[in-house]
Amino acid sequence: MDTSKHTFSALFEQLGLPSDTQSIEDFIAKHSPLPSEIALQDAPFWSESQSRFLEEGLEEDSDWAEIIDELDALMRH
Repeated sequence: MDTSKHTFSALFEQLGLPSDTQSIEDFIAKHSPLPSEIALQDAPFWSESQSRFLEEGLEEDSDWAEIIDELDALMRH
């Protein structure tokens, strides 16, 4: 089992998105702020598989949960 701390780059790679720093910053800027009534995984810009990955990561409190929570916090600003 991989117990290393995941990065935003690794998360974006898992989501099939460009994972360089500028692309991540651009993605967050484009899709922020996310309204408080919408859960991160339910945002309309995710594909079904991306949404499922985020939801499972949070529900199962996987090793991805911490970085998903950090992305969620960034998306709220």
